[in-house]
Amino acid sequence: MDEPMIEPLRVLLADDDSLIRTAIDAILRPVTDIDLIAQATDGRAAVNLTVRHQPDVVLLDIQMPALDGLAALREIRHLAPAVHVLMLTTFGQDEYVTRALATGAAGFLLKESAVDELAYAIRAAAAGNAYLSPKVTRQVLNRLPAATARPEQDVAKVDTLSSREREVLVLLAQGLSNAEISQQLFISEGTVKTHVYRVFAKIGCENRVQAAMLAQRSGLL
Repeated sequence: MDEPMIEPLRVLLADDDSLIRTAIDAILRPVTDIDLIAQATDGRAAVNLTVRHQPDVVLLDIQMPALDGLAALREIRHLAPAVHVLMLTTFGQDEYVTRALATGAAGFLLKESAVDELAYAIRAAAAGNAYLSPKVTRQVLNRLPAATARPEQDVAKVDTLSSREREVLVLLAQGLSNAEISQQLFISEGTVKTHVYRVFAKIGCENRVQAAMLAQRSGLL
């Protein structure tokens, strides 16, 4: 019996920089389960094309003409709520992260992300999961004040973790990627992913920034 055909994830890219669009197009072209269906050069076009094509995921630059990324995100969440939006950022734009996540972004990616991270983030967003680049997490953490309290609820959540899961949470909260955690703990990257999934489930967090902030509040760092 033939297996059913699986439709590729439909992705829309919005960035006013032609070099970035060309680079991302080149990265995604060989990925068979992802189809870059349209490109926009400003925020207004991003909203219009999203409403027209209803992609699974939108890769949305933060700073664009006509309508900036945060404003475009708000309109997309209102006009096409089923569409998942990943924000594209560069170093030094971490002040937008909290605002975008609060508005409904599925996550943040650095524009220089490697092909495996870009594809992984798109798949995660399409599945309804949040994704934040470890480097973005690291930038955000550097801006946070040191924790001065240990809320009982946060401490209780950390207490549900195994010793290995605590180790993973600490390294994750320090901004390490899964590959870096794998090297640090001498375990496979697949095992790290499993631990990260379990940590998120136990402490009730959706992404690395939330988990890192909880680790900091609980006094784990």
